[in-house]
Amino acid sequence: MTQLMTETGMVRVPAGTWNVDPVHSHVAFEVKHMRIATVRGEFREFEGTLQAAEDDPTNSRAWGSANVNSIDTGNPDRDDHLRSPDFFDAEHYPEIRFESTRVTHVEGSTYRVAGDLTIKDTTREVELDATVQGADKDPWGNERVGVAVRGAINRTDFGLRWQQRLETGGLLVGEEVRLLLDISAVRAD
Repeated sequence: MTQLMTETGMVRVPAGTWNVDPVHSHVAFEVKHMRIATVRGEFREFEGTLQAAEDDPTNSRAWGSANVNSIDTGNPDRDDHLRSPDFFDAEHYPEIRFESTRVTHVEGSTYRVAGDLTIKDTTREVELDATVQGADKDPWGNERVGVAVRGAINRTDFGLRWQQRLETGGLLVGEEVRLLLDISAVRAD
């Protein structure tokens, strides 16, 4: 296994450039439906890169994108609605993008990653928690690293404002969206 722990007890992504392997990664989200159920979905097409700094992991960077047309919630009618101008407007804004602006070590294997998230024509800074899961060599000789990323955004901050009020006064679609990324990345250099 690739050495991940530093002398200070910090667990980190080994230095270098790592490309996200979409076959072994997952970019997903959760949102409340009627405040009583959770709808889960994912983007089936995405890409990303981690650039782990040699000296100090807080000098590392990450960026990536997801193809809006690849959204999949398990319901084709809902997916079409999400691609429509009511939500993502995939025809005019086919991609969601993220680029980190700073990385802060929290403790052990956990980091806080701040960055610019762009959905539709809106870019806002978000903070996500990233946990280094481990690193190893696969049976084909590729070095891999795993990182779990979690966070939440308010969808209305990004222009995803479509809503329907319920008879009881509640909302059909929750405004908070939980982000769940499980990344397996392969060393590129």
